[in-house]
Amino acid sequence: MHRPAQRKRQLRSRLLVCAAAVPALLVAGCSSDSGSDSGSDGKKDSGAKASASAKAGDKAASVEKAAYATLPEPCKVLSKKTLEDLVPKAKDKSGKAGASSDTELRGSCSWDSLDNNGVDGSQFRWLRVSLLRFESDSSLGSGAKRAQENFAKQVEDAQATKDAKSVKAEPVKGVGQQATLVRYDLKKDKDTFKQQTLVTRVENAVVTVDFNGAGLAGDKSPDAGTLSKSAEKAAKEAADAVVNANIGGGKDDSDSSAKPKSDASKDAKDDKDAKSKESKEPKDSKESKESADKDDAKADAKKAADSKS
Repeated sequence: MHRPAQRKRQLRSRLLVCAAAVPALLVAGCSSDSGSDSGSDGKKDSGAKASASAKAGDKAASVEKAAYATLPEPCKVLSKKTLEDLVPKAKDKSGKAGASSDTELRGSCSWDSLDNNGVDGSQFRWLRVSLLRFESDSSLGSGAKRAQENFAKQVEDAQATKDAKSVKAEPVKGVGQQATLVRYDLKKDKDTFKQQTLVTRVENAVVTVDFNGAGLAGDKSPDAGTLSKSAEKAAKEAADAVVNANIGGGKDDSDSSAKPKSDASKDAKDDKDAKSKESKEPKDSKESKESADKDDAKADAKKAADSKS
């Protein structure tokens, strides 16, 4: 009698337990869905970041390639004539090379000259050529941009030389892609040195020429204008040396007078054919003449035979 009622109570208890468990399952399900959505958003975020990184990579890869890949030997960028004009009494015309940890990126060479006239005074000259080359870097910019920055810094540093007097800076045309001459007077041990610093940029390379002169032991000071022209001459030669050292690798180093290999071969073949033709022409003319003579002889023989008959 009591068993049906007992079974009903057990069934009711189970239903209540299941009912209580449903919200927990629903919550768990919602939580799981939420995690799934979050994962989707995470994928979107990571995808966006990857896309941004790819774009940044493309931008980095698009940095312009440096025009020049090497530098000439600093002590060989000036001609013998220029050295004779600027440092005529230099004991070592080959110059003194400056220390460099990487000659492909930097180098320098200096010369000094003392024209000693004893009690009549002396003329002193000092010359230095410095070369710097900048490579393109995705984080630092193109080689040309880095060279421009260094160019501006060197001009600024020259103008800020300690104890310099009568500082003047002026642009110079016809030397590299941009050039500035900084000149000033600098007094040392009662002697006044006329300093000329000419900085020029050629693509991704910077050339700096330092040239100064002084009249020692009472000799007169050199003319600043003459020294400036000499510095410009040296800077132009050094800049040209940078370009020549990169023939075949620079932007504007194509030689319009040079012919492609295929054209040169074609020209050689044409010349050969022309010479062959010239060598054949006399022979052809001789053969034509001999043939004509034979024809004439035959005609004469026939005419004689006809007259006899």
